[in-house]
Amino acid sequence: MQDLRLAFRALRATPVVTAVAVLSLALGIGANTAIFSLVNSLILRRLPVAEPQRLVILSGRRDSGNRPVFSYATFDQIRRHAEAFDGAFAYSNSGGKGTLTFAGEKLPVDRFFVGGDFFETLGLSPVIGRLLTSEDDRPGRGNVAVISDTFWRRRFGGAGNVIGSSITFERRLVTIVGVAPPNFMGIEVGRSFDVILPIEADGELDDRSPWLNIMLRLKRGVSLEAATAALRAAQPQIREGSLPKQFASTFLREPFVLEAAPGGTSTLRERFERPLTALLAVVGIVLLIACANIANLLLARGAARRHEWSVRLALGASRWRLVRQLLAESAVLACAGTALGLVFARWATRLLVAQLDTPSKPVALDLSLDWRVLAFTAATMATVAIAFGVMPALRATRVAPIDALRGHGRASSDAGLNRGSSGGLIVAQVALSLLLVAAAGLFVRTFERLTHAPLGFDQDRVLLATITAPTVPPADRNLLYQQLVRAAASVPGVAQAGGSLNPPILGGPVGDIVITDPGVAPPADAEVVSQSTTITSGMLAAFGTPIVRGRDFDARDTVTSPKVILVDEALVRRLFPGRDMLGAPVGMTFRTGGFGDVPLGTYTVAGIVADATYRSIRAPMQPTIYMPMAQRGDPLLFTYFYIAVRVQRGSPTLLARRVAAALTAVNRDLTMTFRPLSAFVADSLAQDHLVAMLSGFFGALALLLAGLGLYGVTAYAVACRRMEIGIRIALGSPPAGVVRLVLAQVTWLVGVGVIVGVSASLWASTFIGSLLYGLAPRDPLTLVSAAGILAAVAGLAGCLPAYRASRIDPGEVLREG
Repeated sequence: MQDLRLAFRALRATPVVTAVAVLSLALGIGANTAIFSLVNSLILRRLPVAEPQRLVILSGRRDSGNRPVFSYATFDQIRRHAEAFDGAFAYSNSGGKGTLTFAGEKLPVDRFFVGGDFFETLGLSPVIGRLLTSEDDRPGRGNVAVISDTFWRRRFGGAGNVIGSSITFERRLVTIVGVAPPNFMGIEVGRSFDVILPIEADGELDDRSPWLNIMLRLKRGVSLEAATAALRAAQPQIREGSLPKQFASTFLREPFVLEAAPGGTSTLRERFERPLTALLAVVGIVLLIACANIANLLLARGAARRHEWSVRLALGASRWRLVRQLLAESAVLACAGTALGLVFARWATRLLVAQLDTPSKPVALDLSLDWRVLAFTAATMATVAIAFGVMPALRATRVAPIDALRGHGRASSDAGLNRGSSGGLIVAQVALSLLLVAAAGLFVRTFERLTHAPLGFDQDRVLLATITAPTVPPADRNLLYQQLVRAAASVPGVAQAGGSLNPPILGGPVGDIVITDPGVAPPADAEVVSQSTTITSGMLAAFGTPIVRGRDFDARDTVTSPKVILVDEALVRRLFPGRDMLGAPVGMTFRTGGFGDVPLGTYTVAGIVADATYRSIRAPMQPTIYMPMAQRGDPLLFTYFYIAVRVQRGSPTLLARRVAAALTAVNRDLTMTFRPLSAFVADSLAQDHLVAMLSGFFGALALLLAGLGLYGVTAYAVACRRMEIGIRIALGSPPAGVVRLVLAQVTWLVGVGVIVGVSASLWASTFIGSLLYGLAPRDPLTLVSAAGILAAVAGLAGCLPAYRASRIDPGEVLREG
């Protein structure tokens, strides 16, 4: 306690140094805690369910990073063959928002469909009422719902009489039977739910249509490998019992794969795991630079306290007593910086989540402090206290008691022995700063290239309407969607309008296509050569995607007319490598087969479409087949539809009201949202924007810290050499010679730091290659630019102390000596 009292007293004696040190630590520790909180919530934290380590998710071949989905019939067969498991359930929240009506008020809600013993398998208990069971899956039993604790408190005020209340969900009367546990936000981390419904509540869906994820719970003592082998052994029977009505050659041919899922699933996790890991390394380096700066401050402060330390030693204090006292001061600084950093981290974490959150992909994360975050923060605090406190403490042990008998002015001249330590810290700061500036340059240039990458469509004049029509029978949806497109096209100010089940940039087309010669059915092991999507006429024109050769879909393409398709240039290049587009297969006939929504049939190529980005701007253009919606005679299982509207002039959002009125006139029960296509493109770049923004900020902060550290060390070195510099000037040295003398030391420190930093950048660049686009990880222009920027900052930091050194009055210095 005496050490702590003396530490507080000593820190109050130098308020500027203390404030700078605490603020530097708060920024460094706060940034590290904020990024780690996201990593913890998104990657490390397990689901708040019973024994989450036994949960596994069913997977298989993953095209373009997408996890495969399964039909209810497949799920039913799997749970019949689940001898190695203690339970199985299916779920899906891919349907997006639904509309709930209560007390005459329509509310948009996030819906979540579950099947099987979902809650029982997870080991969850309700707050009030009961949870869903497998009995609710049966036909006629699906008119029940469980609401989330958040929705219960927000909409119903936490009232207990909500159990048994009736609500209208998509024009169906549903009874609330229970409230989910308060800490349960669903299976997919990053998304939440308002209402959980049994799969039977969406009973119009074909039970052989793929739309579900499947999770299972391993039996105790059964390994993941043994459970996988058992499930694969039953795969032929599972496939046979759940074949779709239209045979698909690729259906369940890939072996089942079980993946451990103690933390649930998350597309957000898969998207941001690498960027967050990179950012955690970046903020760690920033903290190291801040620690080096604080160590330099404490070394300079220690030079001023040499007389105090020598007096303490002369009066009988042990050297360990001095070390303990200085470490106590470091601990107080670290605790103060950590406390302020936690406040900053809470604010910064919410700000970062707001950057991840987009209207098209809302983000919900549990950001509460848990033992991992607290342990990480405590470990960081202890580490930084040691990092910047040990060197000044050890330096104090080199003070001699005889220094107490010397004059205070003379003692200060001996402080030059600190310069070697400070120089080493500056070299480390420069090297780490160069590493961060180079990384920031790569990320910022990556984002700039992505924003200018060719998309294959025009994003500036297009308004995209997302339509949900769950109350319309599947047999009537095709006709309704085409009527909606015609209604949107008739609105004054609309140049073109078209519809699609899967438009560009919103996640990618559905269905894998295999192609063979006419009259030949695709073999069971046929290679998938393309993805597919279904569109109406006018969709390509609305998006501004040109027809390279042939024609677009038009009124000639009906259910009874010969089947036609459009193919893109990427597919032509794949089928006919080395041939010019003039020799492309317009008019050729192919037999296609696919999976899920894609029917088997023979199609004639009506035209060739320019390549367009569907899944990711980073990914190469994927071969794509376009099918006309007007030629589909089967029930349309999609409850959602997209209409693209190209405006004649002005902002596309100005037409949203008129388009909405035209669509409502066709069907008043539609749920619709409107956003410019450019907003969806911006959403797709949220990851790269976040990385570029944060790396740029921390790179600039590293430059600032390095510049301040270099300025402090240079100014301190000048102060230590005042006598020498005064004598040089008295003997006739010109001011320019003094400036060169001071800047020579700066140049040497920066030069060594740049060499070390370039070497470190070349080594570390291999770890961020997957985050770059259109750039080599060891891009020479970026490295040279980073070194140049750092040299310019170092020059500015050294010029002011050098100028002051050249203005030293030799007479005054000699009188002080």
